[in-house]
Amino acid sequence: MNGAWPGGPCPQCGDDMPPKVVHCRTCRALLNSELTEDSIEIPTFVPLPELAVIAAASPKGHYVICPGCKEELRIHSKYKGAKVQCKHCNQPFAYDNTVGIKAAYMPCPHCKEEIRAGMKYMGYKVVCKHCSGHIQLVADPQ
Repeated sequence: MNGAWPGGPCPQCGDDMPPKVVHCRTCRALLNSELTEDSIEIPTFVPLPELAVIAAASPKGHYVICPGCKEELRIHSKYKGAKVQCKHCNQPFAYDNTVGIKAAYMPCPHCKEEIRAGMKYMGYKVVCKHCSGHIQLVADPQ
């Protein structure tokens, strides 16, 4: 004999149940005659971890090394491709891909605090040191 529930009213509570269910959806009564309460293990509920919101952040500017005096300079991205001058030794140089870019700076998209990130981390997912917000570091277009 096939013990699968044919559908109809639950023998305990009377609520109409669809065919082939094991337990009544209302009162949890066992509806399959081939099973016993001991043969069915109801899994425990395990909540999934909350997904972190990942926001993209692209450089507002860079920390570069002056080709003349080797001092570190903070230069805004709006000067990319232009000639700039070192504030330490006054040597002019082009702020482009040939200059030694040490790190990028940008505001955290979550807390707005400034983040300094080494160029090796561009393209990676990181966590803000100020607010622990999850950030995808996006390299600036070349």
